Order: sequence, then C-alpha cells, then structure tokens
Amino acid sequence: MKITKAIIPAAGLGTRLLPATKAIPKEMLPIINVPAIQLIVEEAVKSGIKDILIVVSQTKNPIIDHFDYNYELQQRLIKKNKKELAMMIKKIGDIANIQFIRQKEPLGLGHAIKCGKIFCGNDPFAVILGDDVVKNLPNEKPALRQCIETFLKTNSCVVGIQKIKKELVNKYGIVIPKDKKKEVEKIFTLKGLIEKPSITKTISNYAILGRYVLTNDIFEALEKTKVDQSGEIQLTNALKILIKKGKKVSACQFTGKRYDLGSKIGFVSATIDYALEDPEIKNDIIKLIKDKVDK
Repeated sequence: MKITKAIIPAAGLGTRLLPATKAIPKEMLPIINVPAIQLIVEEAVKSGIKDILIVVSQTKNPIIDHFDYNYELQQRLIKKNKKELAMMIKKIGDIANIQFIRQKEPLGLGHAIKCGKIFCGNDPFAVILGDDVVKNLPNEKPALRQCIETFLKTNSCVVGIQKIKKELVNKYGIVIPKDKKKEVEKIFTLKGLIEKPSITKTISNYAILGRYVLTNDIFEALEKTKVDQSGEIQLTNALKILIKKGKKVSACQFTGKRYDLGSKIGFVSATIDYALEDPEIKNDIIKLIKDKVDK
C-alpha cells in the first residue's frame, strides 16, 4: 500500500506573529527566500506524496498564487537572461498535484481535515501542518516519510511525536503510551491522547508535532467529535474515539529538528539554521553572529 495523498491545514490566523500576519499568511513567511509552506510541500513530495490538498481560509490567497504559474514573471526573467530563476519559478507550479479548499469557519484542525473527506475517498492519507517545519540531516528520511513507514509496519493510524520539556506540555497534544516501558522505542502503541494537559496532570511529555498518517475511519470519528471549550473540533479527540472503539493508534518518534513557525522564537531559529547551511550567505551570517556576540 502506498500513501500518495496529503492534507496540509493552512487556515489558521497566525495571531502569534501579528502584525506581520495581518496581510501575509504565516505559511508564506520566508525562511531565507523560501516560504514555509513550500518547505512543507517539498517534505511531502520527498516522502512519496503525489496529491496534496491545502486547506486555506478567505485570507490565504497568496498560498494559492504561490503554487500557480506566473507566466509573465517567467517571460521577464527569460528576457533578462535569468533562465535558472525562470525554471525555479516554473518548478514550484509543477512540484505536485496541488488542490485547494476553503475552511469557511475557523473550527480547528479536526474540522480542517474533515474538509478533505472527498479528496481522500477511501484511501489512507497523511496530514502535515503548514507551519511545522522539520529539518532532517542529509542521511535521514523526511519526518513524514518516517511516519508513513510506521503506518505500513503497524497498519494503524500514526501520530508523529518527539519528547519535549515537561513545562511545555500544556501547548501540545500529548500521547499516553499503552505500555510505559515501550515509550523509549521509536514506535509504540497508544492508550490515549490528551489535548494541552496541565503541567501538573500530564502523564507523559511526548508531544504530537504536526505529522499524521490516518485511515478514512477518522472521518466518522470526526463527525462524532464535539467541539471543545474553544469552539474547535480537535483531531486528538477523534483519535481517542478510534482508540475507544478498539482501533490501534501508533506513535512514531521521528528524528529531525522541528521548528514551530507560528512562534517568534521558532521562526527566528529556523531562519538562522537555514542561513547557516546556505553556501551563498553562510560565511557572512557567521561573521554577523560573531560581531554581535563580540559587541
């Protein structure tokens, strides 16, 4: 079985990065010169994804424009003998079969995934959040690919996780291992999940970090999921319904450095790390950092 479809929810307001996100989707903020959403799409493609549905809101037209052709720009670049840039622009439009759908109300991640029911049909599919970038080493498989391979091994829904500091658990969905001894392994079965637990009541500090592989059973569970106190439909609650019904849900501890691009520190950290690997500006960035430290 191959996983070739992915949903990328990208309809959030990006309030943590206001005022920049007042007119620009947070997913379009650039890491050096590449929008975050393009890095996400590239990870999906490297993981074997062919068909992508990006869930947007009324204010996210720049995302749609980015993955469209810009014939006028291409021709101007060619006339100026900048053929490499013209080809780069064209390749963005050819990167995958990308479709878009609007989430008409801000009803949470679970509702955004529900918008993709027709797109997914009966096929299992991946979910990769539009502001969660994971940077893998050259010899590592992409984070999403690691989750897909876990799905193929376990034949169950998969959530991608990493261990976080205990004081941060109230910001994430947290998994509860079925067997506490197994949590040191890369793959383990879940007993349950809890959305943003209090620091004093958390059972584990393994957080779900923006990578999922799901079966179409999730859509029935989402229909039964009630809105939470914030008025949103949480995917974690739908996965809990599947677990209660006896469905297996697995966790995959993926490798790679993850950046929360919806936060200031995550955005700055990603920008610095990617800049230090850009051969065109690497030396200048190192010099800039050293000068700042010296001062």
